[in-house]
Amino acid sequence: MRSRLWILVAAAGSLSAQTRQVDIMPLMQEIVTGLGVQCEYCHSARGSGQPEPKKDIARQMIAMTRDLNARVQTATGKSAAEATQVSCITCHHGVPIPKQLSEVVTQTLREKGVAAAAAQYRDLHEHFYGRAAYDFGEDTLIGVAQPLAAGRPDDAIALLKLNLEFFPQSAKTYAAIGFAYTRKYDDPTAITYYEKSVELDPNNGVTRGQLEQLKMYQRKR
Repeated sequence: MRSRLWILVAAAGSLSAQTRQVDIMPLMQEIVTGLGVQCEYCHSARGSGQPEPKKDIARQMIAMTRDLNARVQTATGKSAAEATQVSCITCHHGVPIPKQLSEVVTQTLREKGVAAAAAQYRDLHEHFYGRAAYDFGEDTLIGVAQPLAAGRPDDAIALLKLNLEFFPQSAKTYAAIGFAYTRKYDDPTAITYYEKSVELDPNNGVTRGQLEQLKMYQRKR
């Protein structure tokens, strides 16, 4: 274990051959905490002689963070103790691949469909809600769904209804569902959702205007 730890850190040029294991362990703990993984994530081959590409990436990332921290100190003229420090968790927030939640869900939607994307969102919400890993705010699923409304309104509606499970009083979500139903040429249902949105947020002039236009169009038909 000690030799593996030393190889990882020494390859990044951060420690000398005299560095004790007790001094290496905090850095290793920072990595596993920052990425939300265990040692096996990088040390996957376990002495088999097979390549361990994640170790190479880890070495480069250690070197990069050290370089960034040195640059910040130089630019600000502050000491290491005073300057803002970049570490693994700064970007990773406890997940191995640092992507925004909207990117993660959109990729799954593209590759596996809306049911898989919705299931993934629920799973991530269960495991990561309340932590810094992902933004589970009201706007995330709205942002994923809105671009879908024109060409894939059913998928947009499915994601937006999922959002209502977590934000049942979200006027923006009701309005977005209303818009998606207009793309299905289902104006009566769209009106129902727009009305709910206006009920929740009566001061939103844009949504109110959209509702009035739909009702006017319905009266002319």
